[in-house]
Parts: sequence; C-alpha cells; structure tokens
Amino acid sequence: MVKKEAEVSTIAKQPLTILISQPRPDSEKSPYFELERKYNVKLVFHPFIKIESLTPKEFRSQKINMQELTGIIFTSRNAIDQYFKLTEEMRLAINQNTKYFCISEAVALYLQKFILYRKRKVFFGADGTNKGLFDILHKSKDGDKLLYVCSENQQDAEIVNWLNAHEIDYHLGFMYRTVSNDIKEVFKVHKFNIICLFTRSGVKSLLENFPKFKQGDKVIGAFGNNTIEFAETSKLVVSIKAPAPKSPSMVSALECYLSGK
Repeated sequence: MVKKEAEVSTIAKQPLTILISQPRPDSEKSPYFELERKYNVKLVFHPFIKIESLTPKEFRSQKINMQELTGIIFTSRNAIDQYFKLTEEMRLAINQNTKYFCISEAVALYLQKFILYRKRKVFFGADGTNKGLFDILHKSKDGDKLLYVCSENQQDAEIVNWLNAHEIDYHLGFMYRTVSNDIKEVFKVHKFNIICLFTRSGVKSLLENFPKFKQGDKVIGAFGNNTIEFAETSKLVVSIKAPAPKSPSMVSALECYLSGK
C-alpha cells in the first residue's frame, strides 16, 4: 500500500481524475465544482447503479397498512423520491402529522421538494451517521409505528439490527430495487486516480462490471459505514472515508485528502 505522504506528493505533480459514482449535480453551485476549481482536479460523474421502482401491486403484496404509520425513516434521497412517487401512484393521503426521521440534514432538506418543510415534524441526525439516526429515533420512539423505506435488495443491516434490538414498531418498506449500470465504457475513456463509492450496490456494480478488478494505485473513497465495510470485505483498500468528525460529506472527505490534512 502506498503511504499517504507519497500520494499527496503525486497530487502535487499532476492533476487527478476523480470518478464520482453518482449523477452529475444539476446546479453549478455544487460544492463538487468548487472542489474541482480549488484543487485543479477533473471530476467525472457516472452513476454505478440505477433505480427501478416497485409497482403498487408489488408494494401492496407486503401488506403494510400505510394509514397506521406515524413516522418514516429515510437514509437517502432515492428513498424519498420513491416513497412520494409510490404514495402518489397509490393515491394515498399522507397525514400532516407524519414524522420524518432522516439520516442527515442534507437528506432532510431534500424533503422540501415534496412537503411544506417548516410545518412538518422533521428530525435528522447530527453527523450523518447511523448513530446520529439512532439518537433521534431513540428520543421519539414511544408509540410510533415506523416505515424504513429501503431497496428490495439492499437494507442497512446495522439499522435493521438496532430497530429489532430496541423493539421498535416498524416495517421494512421495499419501494425500489437497485440494478447495476454498465460502467465499462467510462473506464475506457478515462484513467481514474480516485473512485468514490456511496452504496453497497455501487461496490457490487464495480465488481460485477470488472470481476477481476485490481485496485493497484487507484484510491478508493467510500461513504457510509455499510459501504466501507462491504468494500473492505470485498478486498478493496478504502483510503477516503466519510462521514467522519472532520468530513461529514464525501466532498469534505475529498478535500481533506487532497489538502493532505
């Protein structure tokens, strides 16, 4: 493994190409582009996975009484999109007293796309970690009937285990599934120095596209304990990790790395 001092020295000599395995941000004000300008790096955005919505029929087969729910757990923007899409397709009225428990402030603020944010009960973790989410759930759990919105083929085991261990009244609400994208072409066009991964499915997509993937001198960044654990279990060396005390987001984690801090 190359030491960080050597990596930082390499950074100083030549511009880096960084692969962000998510869609390109809509706004040019995204902090990713500020990072690109500040450190003279090239960012390439290419999602490793795509989302397939479950149909109302598929969701109804789970036999969840949506009207008795008092709170929803969201750990991603995808989950929010799929929840409101499916409830609209099913013509379900959402109670204005519904509580929203979000893993981070960024995820919570995304709710503004669908609800009058200031008039709803929205809670979010302090640091974007599962522990932060557990803290807000623990304070508000009494009497709540919760729905953890997640992918049919990907749930966070740590969250599920915590909900079970604390005897939370909840349902797993499968509303979508993740499918690997074909990412071979983007690797033909670019030589990447850093690859940033955000989900277990993203790690899985990388390894499905390249079954004999060799990391070599590529630096791997990963967001979320679940993603980091799965990447390391898959024999990848993760050098850039978020969230962390000094780097709550992937952007801040990349900045810490690029600055050598």
